[in-house]
Amino acid sequence: MAADDTHLAPEAVFGDGADLLAPEGMSDAPDLINRSQDIDNSHVVIFAEHEALSAAGPAIRLNFINRSDDTDNSQIVVFAKTTTDPIAWTVIRNCGIGWNHPFVFPVATGLGVGDSDGNFSPVTPAADGQAFKVVRTSSGDALQVAGLAGAPSIIQVENGLLDGPISALVYKAGRLFARAMVAPNTHAVFEFRPTLWIGAVSQMEQGAAMDPAVVAQIENEFSLLGIASADIVMTGGGSGPDAKPFAFALENVAYG
Repeated sequence: MAADDTHLAPEAVFGDGADLLAPEGMSDAPDLINRSQDIDNSHVVIFAEHEALSAAGPAIRLNFINRSDDTDNSQIVVFAKTTTDPIAWTVIRNCGIGWNHPFVFPVATGLGVGDSDGNFSPVTPAADGQAFKVVRTSSGDALQVAGLAGAPSIIQVENGLLDGPISALVYKAGRLFARAMVAPNTHAVFEFRPTLWIGAVSQMEQGAAMDPAVVAQIENEFSLLGIASADIVMTGGGSGPDAKPFAFALENVAYG
């Protein structure tokens, strides 16, 4: 709790209490329900199973600031260039001159798959160096951890089904970050550098595959290696003969 939280009314800290009275099974988060016959008032320990992810470090805090002279209400797209088709990971809309848009780039990665029958798996944590495999079980298709990947810097996804392709879907901060179609008995490899690309575009849909022509026009690349937080400042724009190309720069960079 922050130091000044001690001066808040109880409802400001804990809410109105409605979330504490949610019926069993109705809460958005999992509940711990004690149905034991414990007479020792035992402690309950909850811990993360995925050590590699818990040791991966916190998310990088980024803050887009519009200091341009833009007159077209341009959209700002943030994405990664990978071995697969680039995906519009974050699209910032309607951020006016002088306004800002904070977002985070998490180190942790999520992985999900879709099969040719239109089914999608839950998203599971995935760390560099892990391999996954989609298999057919007596209960249907399943995404399983399959040991180590071929290199410590990659995430590998194998389609172990006898027929039908799968979509391997990588997520950052709950948004689609990369994807690949994987034919039966083949695998996809994802390798990510701590680098993001950013540019001003129009009519871009978040989570959609980006047009290669649009990708080729975006030249603003930022390495986030070692960075804990930074502002991404956009300048340029305008109309008429005084219009300038948009430019992006990192400011107020903090390392950690």
